[in-house]
Amino acid sequence: MGPTACGKTALSLSLAKHLNAEIISVDSALVYKGLDIGTAKPSLQEQATVPHHLIDVREAWQTYSAAEFCDDANRLINDIHARGKRALLVGGTMLYFKALEQGIADLPAADEAVRAELVLKAERLGWQALHDQLRAVDPQSAQRIHPNDPQRLQRALEVYQLTGQPLSELQNRTRSALQSAPIKFALVPTDRAWLHERIERRFREMVNHGFIDEVQALRQQPLMSPELPAMRSVGYRQAWQYLDELNDNPSTSPDDWVLKAVAATRQLAKRQLTWLRSMQGVTRLDCNTLSQTQQLAALSETLRRHESSLHD
Repeated sequence: MGPTACGKTALSLSLAKHLNAEIISVDSALVYKGLDIGTAKPSLQEQATVPHHLIDVREAWQTYSAAEFCDDANRLINDIHARGKRALLVGGTMLYFKALEQGIADLPAADEAVRAELVLKAERLGWQALHDQLRAVDPQSAQRIHPNDPQRLQRALEVYQLTGQPLSELQNRTRSALQSAPIKFALVPTDRAWLHERIERRFREMVNHGFIDEVQALRQQPLMSPELPAMRSVGYRQAWQYLDELNDNPSTSPDDWVLKAVAATRQLAKRQLTWLRSMQGVTRLDCNTLSQTQQLAALSETLRRHESSLHD
């Protein structure tokens, strides 16, 4: 696990070879076809070097949920183990990691009428007012959902309206389908400025490698819209807005949207690190001072000690 741009992909390739493992992607954006440059998707060459799973399993206009991820990941883990290999789960979608480890709550399906009603209310009163409403009925969810996260805020209120029970209470009644506890590692920077610099450099490299062209191609697909989960991914949302503005004003500067996207990516990294701080039993590796060789050695030693304790 780890925040965006911390070096997970490179380390995971080396670790998978070392462990004779197959990689299961734990990334809510990598599941989508056509989202390649802006997600830093492993290249076809990298995917050929080590078997990868849960990449390009949905069209960009489709949805993919944490529950679907858990079903797919558990099936793949069993298949990989049956082949006599290890399953290495790699990514930054902490919600997916948590759902896989702790289980998925039995929640009601989406109700378009309730969602539409909540959106209208938000347009009239603002999302802060809906966050205040959530705090009144489900303070635990309100504490972890930011007022500027309308998707999760809407879902929490929707669940309460449909069931009369707080989302947090339903989520506490879960059980994992994993047959054994995972061994958890995280790349975590001790220097936040180091991560911020990497985020900006990588994003500008994405732009130079045709990110805008990629978003243009996605926009031309007939079923695409900015409200889809794929297009709410960091970077894609800002690029879509920039292209809308460019249509209205051809002299619009590209600098503003890049700065907005970099800022949004940094906010994503901050949320990922917050998730990691709350997770128990995680071996943390410093990704800005340890070399990849040192990281691999630390991982291998932790795994050796773990396996030794199982045999004692």
